Amino acid sequence: MIKGNYLFASESVTEGHPDKICDQISDGVLDEILRCEIQGKNGCVEAVRVACETFVTVGMVIVGGEITTGCYVDLHKLVRDILKEIGYTDAKYGFDYKTCAVLNAIGRQSPDIALGVNRGGAGDQGMMVGFAINETPELMPMPIILAHKLTRRLAEVRKKGIIKYLGPDGKSQVTVEYKNKKPFSVRSVVIAVQHTEEALDPKNSSRMSNKTKEEIIEKVIKPVIPAWMRKVEPEYHINETGKFLTGGPQSDTGMTGRKIIVDTYGGMCAHGGGAFSGKDPTKVDRSAAYMARYVAKNIVKAGLADRCEMHISYVIGKAEPLSVTINTYGTYKIPEEQIKNLVFKHFDLRPREMIKNLDLLRPIYRKTAAYGHFGREKEGFTWEKTNMAEVLRKEAGI
Repeated sequence: MIKGNYLFASESVTEGHPDKICDQISDGVLDEILRCEIQGKNGCVEAVRVACETFVTVGMVIVGGEITTGCYVDLHKLVRDILKEIGYTDAKYGFDYKTCAVLNAIGRQSPDIALGVNRGGAGDQGMMVGFAINETPELMPMPIILAHKLTRRLAEVRKKGIIKYLGPDGKSQVTVEYKNKKPFSVRSVVIAVQHTEEALDPKNSSRMSNKTKEEIIEKVIKPVIPAWMRKVEPEYHINETGKFLTGGPQSDTGMTGRKIIVDTYGGMCAHGGGAFSGKDPTKVDRSAAYMARYVAKNIVKAGLADRCEMHISYVIGKAEPLSVTINTYGTYKIPEEQIKNLVFKHFDLRPREMIKNLDLLRPIYRKTAAYGHFGREKEGFTWEKTNMAEVLRKEAGI
């Protein structure tokens, strides 16, 4: 943990960013398969195996991966519906849901992998990380929470017509000043957002007008950044290249799983390296990362520590984790070994039990694919519950 006073920055991207388009399509495929299986059309949701990857580029979407299911998914319709909902509905945004090509390159999961997974083992080797910190109501780092709120606000003002010239693609970045290890103020805000020519300076078509920038500050940034975090007016950096007319897949390729820091904790803790989107919960990259967040959040909520980072590792085909590590960065209220013993007592870290306890075999995943997988209690994500906090608090004698 950094000591003293310092600056820390995190970024987020909008749902129209090329990489996030891919995450949403991959998780959309997963949701559609789970929905079909739950409805009994094929009969065995536990047997679903999905590892779906998406690639977008100019005028084209390619969906591939390994999927095991008896259900039929109308991939072309699903992809176009998602693109339409995101907002790629007009050629002026450089990508149109009606005319883009959609290529299907999906195969079946290797039977060698299935041997270990079907008996309750992990779907892969690797390490997963969960994190919680008591500096926001969501028990998330302040910089990433604010960055996500800004990109959600960009989507909101665009879709509601509050700002009419914005396109679907965009990014935010927030730099927070910390004093005595606590958030003190926002020092700078970066917004890069796609727009139409309406946003340009009439006297200089190579840059966004000052009037446009002021509107974004007033209608996007200030409603999100609380006044107490603007003790001194932050620096605002809006479309610093001048303009952002060409966005989305027309300007940049996108792939599933390329925004793993945006998806998690904004760089404030370690990351296991595995992406989430497009993977069914037998893949511990996803389910164990959700479980580790659940455990870490309950530890912090219980008051056992101010900050908690949990590492779990697995080997393919085995149910029991190979290692479990708890790091509270010296903020523990009881010894870390005692916290670890409480974790082993109250949380089952085997894949099949994690799936059951967090109710992960539901079509909930497309909602996770933009604006972060953590810190979102209103979406009903089970790994955000703090229902074990009181149990941990009592047993710890706090």
